[in-house]
Parts: sequence; C-alpha cells; structure tokens
Amino acid sequence: MFESYKVPLGHSLSLNHYEKTCPDLEFIVAKVVGKAASKDKTVPAALLRMHFHDCFIRGCDASVLLKSKGNKKAEKDGPPNISLHAFYVIDNVKSEVEKSCPGVVSCADILALAARDAVFLSGGPAWDVPKGRKDGRTSLASETRQLPAPTFNISQLLQSFSQRGLSTEDLVALSGGHTLGFSHCSSFQNRIHNFNATHDVDPSLNPSFAGKLKSICPLKNQAKKAGTTMDPSSATFDNTYFKAILQGKSLFSSDQALLDTPKTKELVTKFATSKEAFFKSFANSMIKMSSINGGQEIRENCRVVN
Repeated sequence: MFESYKVPLGHSLSLNHYEKTCPDLEFIVAKVVGKAASKDKTVPAALLRMHFHDCFIRGCDASVLLKSKGNKKAEKDGPPNISLHAFYVIDNVKSEVEKSCPGVVSCADILALAARDAVFLSGGPAWDVPKGRKDGRTSLASETRQLPAPTFNISQLLQSFSQRGLSTEDLVALSGGHTLGFSHCSSFQNRIHNFNATHDVDPSLNPSFAGKLKSICPLKNQAKKAGTTMDPSSATFDNTYFKAILQGKSLFSSDQALLDTPKTKELVTKFATSKEAFFKSFANSMIKMSSINGGQEIRENCRVVN
C-alpha cells in the first residue's frame, strides 16, 4: 500500500470538495488515465508536464487546455508548449465526469488529479489532491515566456519559483519530474555545440555522455523529432534523475544548475541517496504548486470558455 502525503491546505481548496456533488470523481479520473497510459507509455510524462506548464502561468486554471481563436494564439501554441500532447486524455476524463456529474467539476481539478495519477502509475508517490479550482478564461501564447527554460541558470530558476511562492526545496523536488519523458535536441543543444568561447561542449557534462548526445543531435541534418529520454529509466518515476545530475549526465543546463548553490546541491545529493526523501518532498511540492489557482468558472468543454 502506498503512503499518501498530506500538507496544510490553502483556504479555497479542500480534500472533500466533491464529496456530495461528484463522489466518484477520483475513480473516474484514475480509470481513464490508466487506460490511456496502458496504450501509450508517453502519457504520464505528458500529463505531468501539462499540469506544471498550466500552473506556472496564471495559476492552475486549465488555461493550457484552451485552443487558439483566430489570430489570438493560446498558451498551448506558445513555443515552450508546442511539444505538449495527450490533451485528448483530459477531454476523455471530462466527458466521463460530465456523464456522472454534469457542470460540477473544473478542468483544472481534472488536470491536477490526472497529473497525480500519472506519477503514481509510473511508480511514484501518491498524494491527496486538494480540489475546488476554477477554470480560467484567459490563455495567451505570449505568456509562455514566463515558463522556466531548460537554459536557465540557478538564479533565474530560484527567481521563477519564488515568484510563485515556491521554495528552493520545491524547485529541486519539482525538477525531479524530469525523471519521466523525452527531450528534443533543441532543449539541450546549447550544451553540446558552441557552448562558449573556450568550450564547444559544456565541461560539466560527462565526456562519453556528451559524445552520445552529439551523435543523436549533430549540428547539421538534425531530424525534427531527434532527441533522447530524460534519464535511463524514463518511463519509471524514481530518483535516477538526481543520480544522473551528480554523474554529469543530466540533459538541461537547468538540471546541471541545481549543483550551483550549496543548498540546491545538498538537496540533489539527498534525493539521489534516498528515493523516500525525494518522493515525500515531491508530493508536498506538487500539493503546494497545484494549489496556486486563479480561475473564474467551471468549463463545460476544457478546450473553450463557456
């Protein structure tokens, strides 16, 4: 049996928000997400990333799910979000939930629950998701510039997280979500070609690992879909990511940057040593991050405002 982590809740959200209005909600979400993940092993990483990208812009309000209208480009069409996928999973959950309890459950709550289930299905921790988020009506591609970039240094990362009320520990723990999934060459290109005036390759990269990345991502003739898994066990939620950082085998500059202050380095080492410590911190940080909300309505269709 898994341990479910609990932290104090914000005022507006509660664990029993749908107790009377939609008692089967969590069961429905878990069933649909589980079915999708069994058919496509990339679904869990996609749902976790989608939730993170949603919460970092205007709070967790499902604005990342809205589709663009004419010339008004929505978040999902902003450069950092072009590679987001598995939106159909949230649509499928929403349609099942609507059959059971119409007009009651927000898309933002569905996404928060789906992200939790995605982590748990991949071998990660479970946690109790506070509910009661509302869906936002605004989604602007231009605002995706606010997302932390894979090229960020440690001061940029710390600033980005602290602006959202998230601590240094939250930064390191949530970065551990990079244990799932795949990255395209463009996200780590800066580390393997023309790194700086004196080095072609980032000297903090393990040389044989750098060689492997260069063979996958040559400077010229790069296939659009070329890239590599985030860590060697990329379908399993574990602490391999932190071990990879300590070995000089992380993909992003922002991953490597976690060694650049004594506090963040200490946390990387702690999480690399203890999967339990990582899981507990990750669960707590996910609850904290997913409790940032700024929505106004309960959307009937997750892709369009009411």
